[in-house]
Amino acid sequence: MALFLCLLFVLVSSAAACDRCVHQSKVAYFSKASALSSGACGYGSLALGLGDGHLAAGVSSLYKDGAGCGACFQIRCKNSTLCSSKGTRVTLTDLNHDNQTDFVLSSRAFMAMANQGMGLDILKLGIVDVEYKRIPCEYKNQNLAVRVEESSQKPNYLAIKLLYQGGQTEIVGMDVAQVGSSNWNFMSRNYGAVWDTSRVPNGALQFRFVVTAGFDGKWIWAKSVLPADWKTGVVYDTGVQITEIAQEGCSPCDDGHWQ
Repeated sequence: MALFLCLLFVLVSSAAACDRCVHQSKVAYFSKASALSSGACGYGSLALGLGDGHLAAGVSSLYKDGAGCGACFQIRCKNSTLCSSKGTRVTLTDLNHDNQTDFVLSSRAFMAMANQGMGLDILKLGIVDVEYKRIPCEYKNQNLAVRVEESSQKPNYLAIKLLYQGGQTEIVGMDVAQVGSSNWNFMSRNYGAVWDTSRVPNGALQFRFVVTAGFDGKWIWAKSVLPADWKTGVVYDTGVQITEIAQEGCSPCDDGHWQ
């Protein structure tokens, strides 16, 4: 397990090395936000509570087989006549299968790139040239939370969805144990933001997460999360906030011009 995590850290660090560098691409938009909230990350209607409803589908290199779910980006279009220099901030909730653009945004997020009063004008363009970079997610007074999925079945199967992941990190590993026990069982990413296990300990449950941080990884321990009588469909507070930042290792990618 330790060797696996070390290799995983190297792979993730390499793949995410330029996350905060500025990238050049194009973005389009969905006319309905529901198309993104029902996306590959599995957030469902809860997606509308992430990033003020400024949602995005990202290409596979950003989605990262689900590890990129919940990641935050700042995007600004390069049409100086229509668009502001501030741009928009979005949360990744879906996989974009069309490689013609790195992102497909909710219409709300797409219009937010425009100067005041020009939202409808930018919508008429449909696709715009942009530059973007990865930024930390910020959830004030909101800890990392887990939602017990309806597919969970006591006592043998538990599926949870991770919500409100802060910082600029990706969760790349996750374990579960009974509160007070050191007998940890690993969980697997089922899809998107959903993790599961068929080896569910009895009693109240604690979790520990491996997140990308610095140039390597870091354990985050949530000591008491699910009560012994946990129920499906309920969101539980982990009591921890993830604020770590994954460092860049890409000197050719310079974001110094981003003002």
